Amino acid sequence: MRNLLNFLMKYSTWFVFAFYVLVSLILLFSFNTYQGAVYLTSANAVTGSVNEATSEITGYFNLRKINESLQASNAALENKVLNLTNEINHLKTLVDDSVRYAGLPPRFDYVTAAVINNSTRRPRNYFTINKGRADGIAPGMGVVDQNGVVGIVNVCGNHTSRVISVLTKDQPFSVKIKGTQFVGSLAWKENDAQSAWVEEIPRHARYRIGDTIVTSGFSTAFPEGIPVGTVMAQVKSGDSNFFTLKVHLSSDFNHLSTVRVIKDSLKPELDMLQRFDRKEE
Repeated sequence: MRNLLNFLMKYSTWFVFAFYVLVSLILLFSFNTYQGAVYLTSANAVTGSVNEATSEITGYFNLRKINESLQASNAALENKVLNLTNEINHLKTLVDDSVRYAGLPPRFDYVTAAVINNSTRRPRNYFTINKGRADGIAPGMGVVDQNGVVGIVNVCGNHTSRVISVLTKDQPFSVKIKGTQFVGSLAWKENDAQSAWVEEIPRHARYRIGDTIVTSGFSTAFPEGIPVGTVMAQVKSGDSNFFTLKVHLSSDFNHLSTVRVIKDSLKPELDMLQRFDRKEE
C-alpha cells in the first residue's frame, strides 16, 4: 500500500494533467459541432477497421467448418444427380407404355471423410481417411473429391480406411473420353502427381486436346461420368491398333483434405455375379 501511495504522489502531476486533458477533450467534442463530427468520423473509421480485422481472423478459424459444410452439400447434390441419372437410364429401358414405373430406391450414396495421412512420391501411394466399417465403408468402394476420382478403398478398420491412390503403378481405372464410347485404362507411371496416361484407346477414336476423361461405369467402384482429367497430348503406343493419351489429373493429390466415398447399393450383387463368372471359367 505504501508503495502505491508513493507512486501516486510521485506522479501526481501527470495524473492531474491527464485528467484535465480528458475533461478538456470531453468538453471540446461534446459542445462543438465540427469537432464532434470529426471525432465520430474518426471513431467510426477505427471501429470499422478493428471490426474488419476481427471478422477476418474469426473467418479464418471458421474455414474448416465452412469447408466441411460445403463438402456435405456437394455430396448431397452429387448423390441426387447420380440417382436421378440411374432412374432416367431405367426409364429409357421401358418399352411398353402400359408398364408403370414406381421408382427405384436410391442406388448411390456418399460418405464424407477427412484425409488424415497421404503419400504421393512412392511407386504405390495410399492415403488414410477417418471413416471405416462403422460408417458403412467397405473395400472396393470408389473415392472422389470435389474435382474427380482419387482412389479406391483397399483396407478398412472400424473407424479408419486405407485408400489406393490413383497415383499407384499397376492399378488401372476404367475410363473413357467424355461424350464417346471409347473406353481405355487409366494408368500412372512416374513420380508426377499431376499427370497419368490413358491406354488402349482405339486408333479410330476422335478427340481434342482439352477433352475431359471420365469414368466409364464399367466397374463397380465408380458410376459413369465422374471426371478424372483432361487430355494433354497423344504419346506413341507400342500397339498399332491403339494409342495412348497423356492426361492432366483433375484432383490435386498433394493437397487432399476432404473426400467422399461412393456407396453403391448394387455393388454386392454385381461383385457376386462377377465372381460367379470367374468360377464358371
